[in-house]
Amino acid sequence: MAQRILGERYELEEKIGSGGMAEVYLAHDNLLDRRVAVKILHEAYRADAEFIERFHREAKAAARLSHPNIVSIYDVGVDEDDHYIVMEYVQGNSLKDKLREEGALEISDAARIAKDIADGLNHAHTNNLVHCDIKPHNILLTSDGHAKIADFGIARAVTESTMTYSGSVVGSVHYFSPEQAQGGTITPKSDVYSLGVVMYEMLTGKLPFTGENAVAIAMKHIEEEPTPPSAFRSQIPPMFEAITLRAMSKAAENRPSAFDLVQALANIEASLSVINPGDPDATQLLPRSDSANLSPRRTSAADSYSDANEKPFYKSKGFIFGMIMVLILGFGVGTFMAFGKFWSSEEVTVPDVKGKQLALARQILEDGRLRVNVAETYDASVPAGQVVSQDPDPGRSVKVDRLVTIYVSKGGEAIEMPDLVGLTKSAATERIQKLGLNLGSIYEKESDSEPGTVVSHDPAAGTKIVRGQNIDLVVSRGGSSREEKNEKVTVPDVRSASLDVARASLEGRGLQVGSISYQTSNQAEGTVVSQSPSPDTEVEQGESIDLVIASREDNRPETRDAEIYREHGEQNYDEPTSPSNGETVFTSEENIDDDVPSREGGGMKNR
Repeated sequence: MAQRILGERYELEEKIGSGGMAEVYLAHDNLLDRRVAVKILHEAYRADAEFIERFHREAKAAARLSHPNIVSIYDVGVDEDDHYIVMEYVQGNSLKDKLREEGALEISDAARIAKDIADGLNHAHTNNLVHCDIKPHNILLTSDGHAKIADFGIARAVTESTMTYSGSVVGSVHYFSPEQAQGGTITPKSDVYSLGVVMYEMLTGKLPFTGENAVAIAMKHIEEEPTPPSAFRSQIPPMFEAITLRAMSKAAENRPSAFDLVQALANIEASLSVINPGDPDATQLLPRSDSANLSPRRTSAADSYSDANEKPFYKSKGFIFGMIMVLILGFGVGTFMAFGKFWSSEEVTVPDVKGKQLALARQILEDGRLRVNVAETYDASVPAGQVVSQDPDPGRSVKVDRLVTIYVSKGGEAIEMPDLVGLTKSAATERIQKLGLNLGSIYEKESDSEPGTVVSHDPAAGTKIVRGQNIDLVVSRGGSSREEKNEKVTVPDVRSASLDVARASLEGRGLQVGSISYQTSNQAEGTVVSQSPSPDTEVEQGESIDLVIASREDNRPETRDAEIYREHGEQNYDEPTSPSNGETVFTSEENIDDDVPSREGGGMKNR
């Protein structure tokens, strides 16, 4: 590839980096006579038309960003099937290199670098771009020690493409936000969490969460709180530790915005520059003066009269009237803009995005010349990250640029399963319903407990569950020596569930999956349309339940047998490029480090 000229303009000189999605070359821009970095997409992605489209779209969107703490994107194009991005060449090392060499950074350096990153993220978030993969590897350091964020375009393209295909997430597990680890909705606060992890590593020289494998680390992001940085380094200012831990809050709504981080880190920088206990000549903060020691100000009679009769400006009638008019005008303009361009007669039809992943739904609406507002809601019946409902409803004709609100599922609201053992069946049922849970199957079991009382339940007490989940009860029928050769069980309702979930539910009741057939349906592809025997029917253990699976006509399996479909669902088997079972895909930092060799001659790594 070296010595090749892309687009009759960019002369490639040498390879300076490589990652899972692209290779980076140092190049010379023959038109503007400057050095640039050129990122070329790997050959494996050339055949993926949707990925390529999003790669170019996001690269062009990232090119809109112009900020001293973001690596600038100059151009994007294609040359003989090679898709490439031309970006600013930063001659320096990455933050990961600096951490490897130095371990924990000087506190002042950590504050400066963190503020630079937060400043760049704030600019990106203001322009509706989320990086999705903030980590030291993607932070480049200039010769004067300032930070620049790299890899905007491709990180967003990879994440959105993967979410569109299978609901999975690609990223770096050590810096994942909890919502990324769960495959949930990505927001600007996800970048803030990742930056919090980077701040933690800069202050302590350690990662907050480690484990034997990627899944173990991801679960710690979801469930465990990090050890306070001061436990490893007592000199860390309490204000710096507090903002770091707040950025790493499990709940996104408890994290500061990137703008708030910039303000907090600027205050920390200022305090570090003023207070230096090791230098007796340094400027010191003076304690607040006691008001009792201050001499009273002498006032004249004229001053007293003026102070008593002059009202503050904000209490004047003119100021109050002006503020009311500003509020009315602002409300009117906001209402006017929310309902689209009323001065235009052009109308569009609102597309149906219910059931689609957030990234794809947003793209469909924006392509239809509509603006998007995202709101989150709990809904156990809709997978997290998918659209539950929208306003206006699909099919309506509205003005161009009308604001469409889409309500995205956060899954079922997480709660802890209470202990129902010892309660009567009616009391347990009432408790289940009050918690927003559903009563599943009720089984009877010989027990020394009082007949009609709960002896166990599934899930067990203390288990993390979500509202809307089914709870199965086992109720005592008293002691008896009677044995039943063929125990009866109740058929669970697996309609609308995926094939894997349906199989697990049936096998959990001692039943089997029988024949599987396919039927064209508007229901989500790969989910159960109907079952036989029907739900709540009592059958003997071991009996087979026949299932009918939803399938669109154009994707209906023709040559695959039922066993292959049971194993893999509707995945395309010709070119399996990404998981289709909803699992989260993690890229460990070890693999990333191996993929990206250090630059020869001590240069930077553009990734």
